[in-house]
Amino acid sequence: QVQLAESGGGLVQAGGSLRLSCAASGRTFSSVAMGWFRQAPGKEREFVAAISRSGSTTGYADSVKGRFTISRDNAKDTMYLQMNSLKPEDTAVYYCAAGNRAYYSGSDYREYDYWGQGTQVTVSS
Repeated sequence: QVQLAESGGGLVQAGGSLRLSCAASGRTFSSVAMGWFRQAPGKEREFVAAISRSGSTTGYADSVKGRFTISRDNAKDTMYLQMNSLKPEDTAVYYCAAGNRAYYSGSDYREYDYWGQGTQVTVSS
């Protein structure tokens, strides 16, 4: 079992930045692949970014490429999402997820086994 807790969400103006954190517990953090997903009101959950167990492999949705950076610190059992140049369309609840099936779980939400409760990100225009 892996427990995940997101933090760092909030209200920011367009063009601003936020850094989300996802703290993990319950299992060796370096043994799970990690990812970020988001869900806006009335929309389906969508992939944002993913990172492999060691952090050597990362992937991003086209909508956030060049603006968001995913990283992890296995010594601190924590994953991060640095979000820059935020846009109103980035407004959503952001979820972190952990997968124990593969070295890198990618963009398919079905590859993830554990999910956090989510943190709200609101970008005003």
